[in-house]
Amino acid sequence: MKPFLFALAWLLACSSSAQDSTAYVRKEKQKPVVPLKDRIWFGGGIGLSFGTVTAVQLDPLVGYYVDHSRKLSLGLGPSYTYLRDNRFVPAYEQSTYGYRLFSRWRVIEQAYLHAEFLHMNLEPYYNYGPEHGRIWVPHLLLGGGYVQPISGRASFYLQVLFEVLQDPNSYYAGQGPILSGGVGVGF
Repeated sequence: MKPFLFALAWLLACSSSAQDSTAYVRKEKQKPVVPLKDRIWFGGGIGLSFGTVTAVQLDPLVGYYVDHSRKLSLGLGPSYTYLRDNRFVPAYEQSTYGYRLFSRWRVIEQAYLHAEFLHMNLEPYYNYGPEHGRIWVPHLLLGGGYVQPISGRASFYLQVLFEVLQDPNSYYAGQGPILSGGVGVGF
């Protein structure tokens, strides 16, 4: 009977210590929970040009870090552009609006790859005039950028994108690279 009690005591001791070590290992493997406010970042761009050609562009962005390493982020934002070109009689004038969905992957700390779907509502370029109505024009922008921190949570960025779909009504149809820059908070 004594060997049986000894074996039972030994099994219980081993199983309880195994449970304790398993619990300890599980605690070690869990990543800390990152608060939502630390996973969200803001950015975008503002463009202003006045003169013979007047242009106003507003492109705010909000992004969300998907992973703990802050390499992959997804985001969205509205887009608005007003354009008036006085070189034509009557002056060419148009407002466009739409939205963008994007993803960014940080290759290294200061460089990222960017993919974006931009959907803009505008008057067709080839059928200009109020009688033709407005259309939605899709854009697929691919490229990359460079980020330079300027404070604890703010960064300046420059990016180069290429419009892949080349819709004839797109502002970017037939153009080369699209250069842009801005300030991001949390990016």
